[in-house]
Amino acid sequence: MYLPQQHKIWLATGEAPIYLEPSMANRHGLIAGATGTGKTVTLKVLAESFSDMGVPVFLADIKGDLTGMCIAGTETKHIRRSIDSMGLDAVGYDYAAYPVRFWDVYGRKGHGVRTTISEMGPDLLSRLLGLNEVQSGILSIVFRVADEKGLLLIDLKDLRSMLQFVGDNAKEYKLIYGNISSQSIGAIQRALLRLEDEGGNIFFGEPDLDLSDWVDWAEDGRGAMNILECQELFQHPLLYGTFLLWMLTELYELLPEAGDLDKPKLAFFFDEAHLLFKDAPKALIEKVEQVVRLIRSKGVSVWFITQNPSDIPDSVLGQIGNRVQHALRAYTPNDQKDLRAAANSFRANPKFDTEEVLQALGTGEALVSVLDEKGVPGIVDKAGILPPRSSMNATDDTTIQRTIRQSPYFDKYTAHLDRQSAYEVLQQVRAEEARQAEEAAQREAREKEQEQFLRSIGLKTGSRSSSRMTPMEKLVSSTVNTIGRELGKQIVRGLFGTRKR
Repeated sequence: MYLPQQHKIWLATGEAPIYLEPSMANRHGLIAGATGTGKTVTLKVLAESFSDMGVPVFLADIKGDLTGMCIAGTETKHIRRSIDSMGLDAVGYDYAAYPVRFWDVYGRKGHGVRTTISEMGPDLLSRLLGLNEVQSGILSIVFRVADEKGLLLIDLKDLRSMLQFVGDNAKEYKLIYGNISSQSIGAIQRALLRLEDEGGNIFFGEPDLDLSDWVDWAEDGRGAMNILECQELFQHPLLYGTFLLWMLTELYELLPEAGDLDKPKLAFFFDEAHLLFKDAPKALIEKVEQVVRLIRSKGVSVWFITQNPSDIPDSVLGQIGNRVQHALRAYTPNDQKDLRAAANSFRANPKFDTEEVLQALGTGEALVSVLDEKGVPGIVDKAGILPPRSSMNATDDTTIQRTIRQSPYFDKYTAHLDRQSAYEVLQQVRAEEARQAEEAAQREAREKEQEQFLRSIGLKTGSRSSSRMTPMEKLVSSTVNTIGRELGKQIVRGLFGTRKR
């Protein structure tokens, strides 16, 4: 609960209230605990508090239970008990609906969320396709060729066409980039078919998501709540994890340096965060660590939600300053090891044994440690999390659809675009090649007849040369004005190989 008079977030209450300093929120946070221990309640309380202080929020909704944030909560005996025991009536606690905007990769329960192949770049796309090192290298070559020729890769048919083009011209590119085998090209094409079956043909396209639209506010000054419907997306964990990584890197490239702020510019909550790192190569994890470390200087607060802190790589976990640890269960030796590691990650409280308390926490209770105003981790405390102000229940589809239609971005993201890109250009290239081949055959036939005639009357013949543009050069040159400024200049890529706008 945000307390504007103190400019603090009241998160929980133990022996005393526990406050999160907004200026320390961009040191990131972790919400961990076993299933059913109260992680979602903690997430809601924090997200509502950020919104109340004017900070836009992003939430990944895995279970569908965050949709109720657009409706004011109602009193239950459990909430009333928390209100009374924590003295919330004295600070004006009341129920409230929040300015929610729903988003959905599949476009059914929210505005369509799309990106282009060019935007995602070869590194993240290789991970999404499950390519090996050789195949990833060839995909990077395909992107390099497309970038240098200024060809936009918007959707899957663009990438397929570009793969075919590079494969057909492998001998030419081999001298520049190395061997390009037809087997690897075929393997990438088959991987694209699998991606299409998972919904990639819906996810890749235009209009592509402009993340600056998430940095928005309601008329009353509260930060917009951007909720991504993930119940279906989560059934394809690799697509889900890669999508979240793409968003993180896009934000990193989009936002300017902000320095020390009194509150974040944007707060991100990544549920099931272990999927960001599952099966990821070391090089990719190192890049994630770099982004997490640097994005705080852009004013972004990132919160990872997962069952166990060990789900997060140590290199990333070391960047997290604020921790809310709900109960953990230790039934196996590995569970006991993880429990011990979680307990040791806190600054010890001499009043209790952290490891023992961690196993005995009830639903809605947690071990909490946040940074103070100087950035020093606080001594861990056992506390009860405050109740959220919005509804604890999922809302109905009618309310969701009404909220979608009332959004200021309804028109922008409803229509599907398919402008001229690599597929169309390469189709024209192939048509031009066929036309030129036919003209060359006809010209050769005429020249042969002329040569025979000249020889028949005793005259000599000479060779002829041509300085015609290749079909690719001709098509790229003639379509610059059609495609616009995106074509005809080399595309610049950032840290993850994502395209810089």
